[in-house]
Amino acid sequence: MSLRSCSIIAAHFCIFFFFFFFLTFLPPVYPSPLNLTLSRQHANPKEVVRHFQRKLNSSLSRRELYSTRQEAQTSTCLTGNPTDDCWRCGSDWRTNRQRLADCGIGFGQSALGGKGGRIYVVTDSSDTDPANPKPGTLRYGVILDEPLWITFSADMTIRLKHELMMNSYKTIDGRGANIHITGNGCITIQYVSNIIIHNVHVHHCKPSGNTNIRSSPTHVGYRGRSDGDGISIFGASNIWIDHCSLSYCTDGLIDAIMGSTGITVSNNYFSHHDEVMLLGHDDKYLPDSTMQITIAFNLFGEALVQRMPRCRRGYIHVVNNDFTSWEMYAIGGSANPTINSQGNRYIAPTNPDAKEVTKRVDTDESQWANWNWRSEGDVMVNGAFFVPSGAGVSAQYSKASSVDPKSAALVDQLTMNAGVIGGPRDSGGGGGSYPGFSGGSSASATTYSGSNGSGGGNSDYFGFIFSSDAPPTAPLSTASIILLSSLIISVLLFTGTTNQGGQLSLQLLTL
Repeated sequence: MSLRSCSIIAAHFCIFFFFFFFLTFLPPVYPSPLNLTLSRQHANPKEVVRHFQRKLNSSLSRRELYSTRQEAQTSTCLTGNPTDDCWRCGSDWRTNRQRLADCGIGFGQSALGGKGGRIYVVTDSSDTDPANPKPGTLRYGVILDEPLWITFSADMTIRLKHELMMNSYKTIDGRGANIHITGNGCITIQYVSNIIIHNVHVHHCKPSGNTNIRSSPTHVGYRGRSDGDGISIFGASNIWIDHCSLSYCTDGLIDAIMGSTGITVSNNYFSHHDEVMLLGHDDKYLPDSTMQITIAFNLFGEALVQRMPRCRRGYIHVVNNDFTSWEMYAIGGSANPTINSQGNRYIAPTNPDAKEVTKRVDTDESQWANWNWRSEGDVMVNGAFFVPSGAGVSAQYSKASSVDPKSAALVDQLTMNAGVIGGPRDSGGGGGSYPGFSGGSSASATTYSGSNGSGGGNSDYFGFIFSSDAPPTAPLSTASIILLSSLIISVLLFTGTTNQGGQLSLQLLTL
C-alpha cells in the first residue's frame, strides 16, 4: 500500500473517531435554552395587540354564529375566549394535550413548552432532596434537558422543600387532576425559555434557600434565599401562564424581572394577596425596557390590595380582565412603562380614597405626564376612574371613566372559566381555604383535600374526560446518530482510498 493511501486511511480514521467521541457524549439535539431577550423583543408591539384583537373577534364571531344551534347550547367550548375555544373545541383535544401549545395569544404566544417532546407523568408528590430529585417527581421532570409535556397521574399536593428550578421547553399541564403546588420557594423560571404552566393551584409559597438545588441533570448550584413568589420569572422569555389559581404567597403571586419578555398571563384567578404582580426589576434596570407582556382574561378576585400589575419600563397590554376589587390601586408603575388597557372591567372599592385604577409610584406629575398610559373601552364601576397620560391624549381616552357598563357582559363571558378549570372560587363557594394552611377564606364552602397516589387510564374530573396519553415519537437518539454516521464514514473510507490524489480527504478535512 502506498504512503498516500496510508495517509488517506489515517485521515479517515481520525474523522471517524472525532465524530464517534463527539456524538457519544452529545445529548439529543433540541433548540438552545440560551436566553437572549434583547433579540426576542417584538419589533412592533402594536401589531401583537392587533393580532390579539383579530383572534378575539374571530372567536366572538364564531360564538355568535353558532349561538342559536343546539350544539352551541350544550358545548363546553364556544365561549368566545380564543385560547379556550382553540383547544377545547377540537375533537381530539383529550388525546392531544400538546394542541394547547398552539393556542397562545399575545406576547407569549410563541411559548412552545414541551411541544414535540414525550409525555412525562408525575407519580410521586414528594420533594425530599432538591439536589438529587427522584424519578417520577415533578422536580425530576422539570430539570431534564429535553422538551417534556408534564402531566399528573392523580390528584396531589406537592409541598416543595425549596424553589422548583425549571429547565427550558417544559409544560406543566394539570388538566385531569387537582394539582396544588405549595411550600418553600415555589416555581422559579430563571434564564430559560419556552415554558407553559397550565391548570394548577399555586399558593402559600414561602421564602427558602441557602442550599444546593439542581437545575439540570448536569448542574447543581447553591441558591440564596428566595422571596417566596408563587411564580418567579427571571431573565426568561417565551412564557405562558394560563388557567392557574394563585393566592396567599409571601411576596408576589407572579413576578417577571431582569429582562424577561415574551410573556402572556391569561385566564388566571388571583385572590387573597397584597402585592399581586411585579413586572420589572428596578427603575434603573434598563434591560427591562425590552419587556413585553400580555395580561388577558384574568379574574382579579377577593382580598387583593395592589399591583395588578405594578410595571417598570416595558410594554404591558392589559386586556379583557375583570378587576372585582382592590384596596389601594389596580395598575401602577414607574420608570415610564407603556400601559395599554383595553376592554377591562374595573370595580372600585367602597373606600372613597381608592377609586383610582392607576397609580404612578413615587413620581411627580411633571415626570409622568408624558408616559403612554391608555384606556380604551374599559368599563368603570362604582366610581372607578383611569387617569391616562402621554402625548396626544384624546377625548377617546378621557371618556374611558364614563363608559356605560352594559358591555360588562363581554368580560363576564371571557373570564367565566378563569383559574383552574372547574375549580371553586371564593365568590362561588370555596377555593380560598386549604386544610393545613392559615389565612383561609371567610367564605363558607367545601375545601380542597388533595390526595397523593398513582392512577391511569381515563379519569372524569370537573365534567371533562381525560384519556391516557401516548408519548409522541421520540427524537433521533444518540446511538442512532452514531450508527448512521459510522455507516457514512465507512462508505467514505472505501471510496476515499480509491480516490486518486487524495482529493476527497482534502475536502473532508477542510469542511
